[in-house]
Amino acid sequence: MSHRTTPLFPALAEGSTTPALTFGERTLSYGELAASAGSLAARLGQVPGVAVWATPTLETAVGVVAALLAGVPAIPLNPKVGERELAHIVSDSRPPLVLAGRGDELPHALAGLSRIDVEATAATDHQRTWQEPAPDHPALIVYTSGTTGPPKGVVLPRRALVATLDALEDAWQWTSEDVLVHGLPLFHVHGLILGVLGPLRRGGTVRHLGRFSTEGVTKELSTGATMLFGVPTMYHRIAEQLPEDPSLAQALASARLLVSGSAALQARDQERIRTATGRAVIERYGMTETLMNTSVRADGEPRAATVGVPLRGVELRLVDETGGELPDGPDQVGEIQVRGPNLFLEYLNRPDATAEAFTEDGFFRTGDVAVREPDGYVRIVGRKATDLIKSGGYKIGAGEIENVLMDHPDVRDAAVTGAPDPDLGERIVAWIVPEDPERPPTEKELADHVAAQLAPHKRPRVVHHLAELPRNDMGKIMKKALHA
Repeated sequence: MSHRTTPLFPALAEGSTTPALTFGERTLSYGELAASAGSLAARLGQVPGVAVWATPTLETAVGVVAALLAGVPAIPLNPKVGERELAHIVSDSRPPLVLAGRGDELPHALAGLSRIDVEATAATDHQRTWQEPAPDHPALIVYTSGTTGPPKGVVLPRRALVATLDALEDAWQWTSEDVLVHGLPLFHVHGLILGVLGPLRRGGTVRHLGRFSTEGVTKELSTGATMLFGVPTMYHRIAEQLPEDPSLAQALASARLLVSGSAALQARDQERIRTATGRAVIERYGMTETLMNTSVRADGEPRAATVGVPLRGVELRLVDETGGELPDGPDQVGEIQVRGPNLFLEYLNRPDATAEAFTEDGFFRTGDVAVREPDGYVRIVGRKATDLIKSGGYKIGAGEIENVLMDHPDVRDAAVTGAPDPDLGERIVAWIVPEDPERPPTEKELADHVAAQLAPHKRPRVVHHLAELPRNDMGKIMKKALHA
């Protein structure tokens, strides 16, 4: 069977002196990573899963690679997670082992697990060939953020990693020559699978900043890095910094690819970066359960507020509330459903939730709502649960109104929700962070602005002013907290 002969990381087997991982002042070459992860993999045996205390360090990357070499599912743990949520993850996934850096203090919830300290050393004396497990063998169990009840363990098979990373090779023209820089956390799909396993799959290099800073980005992009991954909060900080920092602008202009994900990038930040650097930030769309579904292509047109076209191997459709497929068009708002080798296997110990997540013909119900342009570009307008507003007989996506509000010169940040209305069903509510708190834009100004850009039925009926919007660690607005 061919999958036995195609390892997840071909460059590890070659064991070259090319830098694989750089965290701050510490670097491991492919040969050193093969030795360090290989000797750890030999210690894991055939356990059902291994927890990884996922700090933004070399040790986390080595620990995850070791688990993948050993064919043991890795369970990345957010070091900032609360005790109750951590206890739930441990009791749900039942890992007998936890991998951590030597100096890491682990919380009480992990006290019952055997601990192995990861040695991310530059030894090169341990070589062996690793048998690649079957494509459907679990590679990672990543816990969702638990917006509805306790977090669910998403079981990701090896084929999903391969399918997504190879589809991105095609979409982004990603090669072994690329050097990626980012400062993303390593317990999410974005930072870990795309940001660490992606470069390793290609035989390229990742330079992790440890903690995001515009100075770090400038330094790495000025010294050979070719790609930058970030979330909108990071690109917002970059956009704010650009006017007074010509070296940052120069560094970004030299990058081959700037990619944003995990939440929608504001069109205003996109425009500020493009004006200062001549480079567009491209967006892509994925989820823990699906890995990557769409992206603006490196050889395609970067179009603000879109997440591009479906990746190779991904079937994508929009459906209405009855499950009927919708045609392309600006007013055809429907739920995104996807099918392909990039999908997860199951929610761990949750057969009910797994069955509910899929249609009879094998499409995953994402819960995201979007419109699709005639040329295939997908424009996400929000979450079905929180961002699809039914007002006066219309279905309206909160995201398109947010984008237009953000174009108003007196608006620094904006969120849109629906609220019950006896006449309309739901009325549109805008939550605004004004540029000048002393002189916020009026309700009428904002309503007229939206009506002129979109349509009168999409104008906000109520406006609240806030000092800032509540966001999670990936930059997503927590809309339930707004109403609370």
